[in-house]
Amino acid sequence: MFDYDAEMRFYRERLRAASAVRAEDRVLDVGCGGGQTTRDAAADAERGSVLGVDVSERMLEHARRQPMPNVDYLLADAATYTFEPGSFDVCISRFGVMFFDDLVGAFTNLRRALRSGGRLVVLVWQRREENEWARVIPEAIGGTFRDESAFTLGSEDVTRDILTSAGFIDPTFTAVHELLYYGPDAETACANVLALREPQALLAELDPAAAAQAHGALREVLAAHDTGSGVYFESAAWIVTGVTP
Repeated sequence: MFDYDAEMRFYRERLRAASAVRAEDRVLDVGCGGGQTTRDAAADAERGSVLGVDVSERMLEHARRQPMPNVDYLLADAATYTFEPGSFDVCISRFGVMFFDDLVGAFTNLRRALRSGGRLVVLVWQRREENEWARVIPEAIGGTFRDESAFTLGSEDVTRDILTSAGFIDPTFTAVHELLYYGPDAETACANVLALREPQALLAELDPAAAAQAHGALREVLAAHDTGSGVYFESAAWIVTGVTP
């Protein structure tokens, strides 16, 4: 299984520093996945609490294997779940908020969950063209990933409009450029890529000869990004913040 926390290793401290969780904060972690960001927030909110929310029971099962006394997990869609109004000081997310069907509605729901003066701190991808991993990998397979949902918040202007429409004030954007880790070597990286849904979908459209050629091209690209200490691709993200009135 693709190790998402390993892939995002260089973004870990970026989000943690930007979140600036205080010892008594009540934190909401949206799209918490396996719980790494939840546990980081809980370590900082030592006298507070953290609620990790995700739509994947499988990921939450993984998260619950590393319990902490001030952490709870909830299987729910944070876009629509009825949180107690004003029950959190900080809402964080590592690449989990771009996928909402109704972005304004979802962020409105999160804003209601925050107290007055509460903070939103989220990591989102910049546009696809700014992300090497999102260009080079599908090009190697010979196609284009059709799902653009990961990049719905890539534009500052669009995202600013969404957040202000949802009731947040003073949205800020900090550009972050880090490497993504795909595995210790090209063969492992290839297996990791081919475990993902979109590469699988592209390859499924090819005849056997073309699929074999695409596999070879993918291996060549991954080998070219093998540094000897791992396979890495460049990436570009925004740390987006907002405050509730």
